Formats: sequence, structure tokens, C-alpha cells
Amino acid sequence: MMFRSNRRANDGGDVIEEASRTIDNALRGVKVLIAEDEPEIAEIVEAFFKKEEAQCLIATSGTDAIDAARWWCPDLLVLDIRLPGRDGLSVLAELRSTGKATGVLIVSALGDDIDKLTGFRLGCDDYLVKPFNPLELIARAKVLLGRAARQPEHRTLGFGKLRVDLEAFRAFADGVPLTLTPVEFRLLRLFVERGGRLVSRAQIVDHALAGDAYDRSVDPHISRLRQKLESAGAGVRLTSIRGEGYRLDLVA
Repeated sequence: MMFRSNRRANDGGDVIEEASRTIDNALRGVKVLIAEDEPEIAEIVEAFFKKEEAQCLIATSGTDAIDAARWWCPDLLVLDIRLPGRDGLSVLAELRSTGKATGVLIVSALGDDIDKLTGFRLGCDDYLVKPFNPLELIARAKVLLGRAARQPEHRTLGFGKLRVDLEAFRAFADGVPLTLTPVEFRLLRLFVERGGRLVSRAQIVDHALAGDAYDRSVDPHISRLRQKLESAGAGVRLTSIRGEGYRLDLVA
């Protein structure tokens, strides 16, 4: 039995060409943070990314990488593990704890399976072992960012009865809308993203209060949000961790 198709014979070629074009342009205009303490390697990596019309910033220590990720908000972090100040795995864990969706590509001389598995367990997207071909690094980065561009952004967060609609800037407790100020909404989003894990006071100031507040201004916002969640029967509790911060817990 023969089957006929109304599709043009070159449809497959068109699809391949379009996919190739998407990957080829995946680095154009993106922000790439290069966390590498060896100047020669950092400069080579930077040069290859700039050829792809990417914006680049180099951090030579783990502490600088965390600070840069916080204020520059890169699309991709090319991360060495052996960094001074704070090692790359610590940087990765800190980045993922904030809920940022930054792509992370580890480039390290540590090539054992346990090193790679640790990197993936902490949330890296790809792992390349030194010495490496810069063209392979660029190819992997293109695939990573091209794949992310094709995936629809997750616009709703959930924790227990809570739902946070990022697109509509609204939050719901068991389907009932919550009346929140912009600061309270950002606070709730942060807590839901970190559901069940500690949120430090510094993280609250940076991510929910837009960095333009000070530590003592945190408590009144937390208090008002806690009251609204309790009144709504949201099934959660904002737990204060003395000297550390707060945690959003489910209530049985």
C-alpha cells in the first residue's frame, strides 16, 4: 500500500534549515558571564562568544561571580569549579537557590564521573572537561540556549494551596484571589519558589524589596503577608528562623 502526502518534498529540509538557523543565532545579544580565574582561558572564551555577538563579563572569583549574577542577570554562566573565594559548586548552589533560570555550563579540569554528577545534581545544564575545544563550547552553549528559547516559560508557581500567576501578577489561595501589594506579591513569589527552604533576609531585600530597602524594613512586610495568608486559610505558615530569615511551610 502506498501513501501520498500533500507536503512538499523539501519540507524536511525546510525544518532542518529553520532549526539550524535558530541554533546559529542562539547567542546573538545574550549576556554570558564567564567565571574563570585563568586569564588566558577567560580571554579565549570571551573572544569566541563575542564572535557570536554575545555580551560578555568575566568574574575571576566565586564571590565576584555571585555578585555579577545578582546584578547583571546573565542568560548563561560559563563556570569553572576551582575558583578562589567560593568554588564553582557553591556558586551554582547559590544561583539555583534564588530560583533564577540562568543556563549554567560548567567548564572544569575535574572530569571524574562523581564531579560531573555533582554538577548536574546541583543544577548545571551541561558539563565540559578541560582542555576543551572552544568551538565545542560554543556549540554546546548554542544548543543549551536554543533549547531554552523553544520551551515556553513556566508562568505559574505552586506550593500547597497557593498558586502564583507570574503573567497576571496575581496570587490565589485554594482558588480564591489574594489582595496583595506589589512588595507582598514579590515576597510570596520568592517564598513559593523556595517552598520549604530557608529564605535569608538578604535574599528578601535583594529579590522582593528590589534592593532599595534595609534589613529592618523586612519584618513589617512579612507580618502583613503572614496575616493575609492566615486570614485566607492558605494552608501555609511563614516560619521565622531566628537570626537567619524565614521559611514557608505547609500546615497539615
